[in-house]
Amino acid sequence: MTLIRSAQLSDVAQYAYAATAPKDARLIFLAGACPLNRDGSTAAVGDYAGQAAACIETLKTALAAAGATLTDVISTRVLVASARQTDLVAAWAVVRDAFGPHDVPSTLMGVTVLGYDDQLVEIEAVAAVLEED
Repeated sequence: MTLIRSAQLSDVAQYAYAATAPKDARLIFLAGACPLNRDGSTAAVGDYAGQAAACIETLKTALAAAGATLTDVISTRVLVASARQTDLVAAWAVVRDAFGPHDVPSTLMGVTVLGYDDQLVEIEAVAAVLEED
């Protein structure tokens, strides 16, 4: 995969502006990773960073089941149930740190509500892996 940056765009963003997948790549579209414990209860209630970390673990597990890792991700969308920028930034810091130098194109959005009781964060992703012969 190729992460694309442009000298004509701000370098303040903590992610690449675009990504391309190799032509022979298998695309993996992941459902939103939610901060759910195995028993279905919501993890880290009231904690944006804690829920983002739980979502990352869910994302890693789903990626592994599809034969991929975080470094195969080509884009993310981070949904945060808050109108406060500080809450969005708290969740984003966890996501950014989890991806490290693999700074895929990402969208960070504040939303009014998410699907599970006490849920504050959800992370959607698309990944691409090369098929081995």
